[in-house]
Amino acid sequence: MTDLTPEDLSEGTVVTHERTFTPGEVRTFTTVSGDEGDHHVETDEEGRLLVQGLLTATLPTKVGGDLNVLASRMEFEFRRPVYTGQHIACEVTFVDVDHGDRVEVTAEFEAVRTDDDTTVMAGLFEGIIRRG
Repeated sequence: MTDLTPEDLSEGTVVTHERTFTPGEVRTFTTVSGDEGDHHVETDEEGRLLVQGLLTATLPTKVGGDLNVLASRMEFEFRRPVYTGQHIACEVTFVDVDHGDRVEVTAEFEAVRTDDDTTVMAGLFEGIIRRG
């Protein structure tokens, strides 16, 4: 959870969220989403499962959720696969912040595998944060 409040946000604010997905999380997401491709339920030669793109997409949505952003638009570009056991860091940069009756935000993000600095996902989200 970030210690930032909506009032702290300004253009250029950067928030990072990191995590390593587990086989249990992939299996749970498989059940919930119905995304049951073989690559998500059968391990590869290294014993790993391929993490669903939309499960990987929870990295930037965690940042938005911590700030109570109600998203109106989300774009994801899945560039490289993510496997269980790989540590992923997602950097979210707020590129437009308008403080009015509500806070309107646009943020860009990039997620990388920390062991080799490979970008696995990039994109943006837009939304509002209601006041009071």
